[in-house]
Amino acid sequence: MSLIDLLRTALRSVSANKLRAALTMLGVVIGVASVIAMLALGNGARAAVDATFQSLGANQIQIGQRFAMDDGEFKPLGKTLSFADGLDMLSNISLVERVEMSVSKTVKARFGKNTVEINAIGTTADALEGIASSGDVQPVGWTAGTLLTVDDFIGEGRLFSTDEVYAGAPVCVLGYQTALDLFSGDDPIGETIWVERTRCTVIGVVAELESTDVQQRYRSDPNEGLLMPISTVIQTLYEDEPSVYMVVHVTDVNRIDEAKEQITNYLRERHQVEQDADGNYLDDFDMLTRNDILGQQQEAAQTFSLLLAAMATVSLIVGGIGIMNVMLVSVTERTREIGVRLAVGAKQRDIVSQFLLESILISASGGVAGIVIGILAIPLAAALNQGVALLYPGSIPLAFGVAVLIGIVFGLYPAIRAARLDPIEALRYE
Repeated sequence: MSLIDLLRTALRSVSANKLRAALTMLGVVIGVASVIAMLALGNGARAAVDATFQSLGANQIQIGQRFAMDDGEFKPLGKTLSFADGLDMLSNISLVERVEMSVSKTVKARFGKNTVEINAIGTTADALEGIASSGDVQPVGWTAGTLLTVDDFIGEGRLFSTDEVYAGAPVCVLGYQTALDLFSGDDPIGETIWVERTRCTVIGVVAELESTDVQQRYRSDPNEGLLMPISTVIQTLYEDEPSVYMVVHVTDVNRIDEAKEQITNYLRERHQVEQDADGNYLDDFDMLTRNDILGQQQEAAQTFSLLLAAMATVSLIVGGIGIMNVMLVSVTERTREIGVRLAVGAKQRDIVSQFLLESILISASGGVAGIVIGILAIPLAAALNQGVALLYPGSIPLAFGVAVLIGIVFGLYPAIRAARLDPIEALRYE
């Protein structure tokens, strides 16, 4: 028989029992859908890591205050991560190149009769370098792929200097929208505003910015707020010294683990961190590097992927066993038909090909349905994995290939069994 004749016969046999075929392929559908979702999670995790790396360079270490729940609210553990900790880090740790520090507080800013409630960010003089390297925002209308420099983020005037940070100078740089709200389009450079009860000279205005993530543009506005020297904010806007967020840049990316260890020992000594009964340090700070993020993302994705892989394996095996069972039943039901075919000259390979094609048709149909369901289920998988899941293009041919393979493996035995029937005994079968 030609391939077309075999295919036509197989299609006719499968379509004669549509409900049985649909139920048989259910295991394959679930298994293939799980494969699609599993690979989407892995692909999404890698994309999430890449996106995080944009804001955390390979030579950077993030350091923040560690908090614990106390009487229903989060309170800092141990000693506060202070501005002085960051300043002295430069002179005490040779692997540290520079330390970016920041604090923030919601304040009221006033000029004349105009008052706005905004977020005041106290930072070091290299604040715009961090903003530029993060890749989170860009000047409005900026051409994608064009290299950004710090100067591109300054619309008017300048940013405060390192000397002004050390001196606690009463200067500030306004966000684009904040400048419009306070000065109604007039030139703000050199004017004095009130930030709470502190007089502050405006020395610059940040360029109008937009988020590089289109969805984020509707959730927050990067043009509202103002920048001040971190020392000024701590001295004038806080009664008690706040915890400082730090981004430490190390001199050698290949020695970042060594630098992390040095910083840990430095902070433990300064904060007089003690050990518990088991010898573990009760650190009052958290540190995060690129490798830490990679490990966390991979661990979460691997755990969920293993769960899906197990479900996919079980489903595919169950689906394959179902196909084998149905094909064995089909061989029994069509024993006389097989006997007739063999009696009129059909070869064993024709019988094997016919039943194998039927098995492949069932599994391949389940594969197609599973691919569709798997693609539709990716948003659900993303929700279960913190919104991280992206369709991996190679997963579609892979999943379909697995489905066809299931059909071949589990359909081969029934096909061979049918081909080995004795024609005489088959014709006598009732």
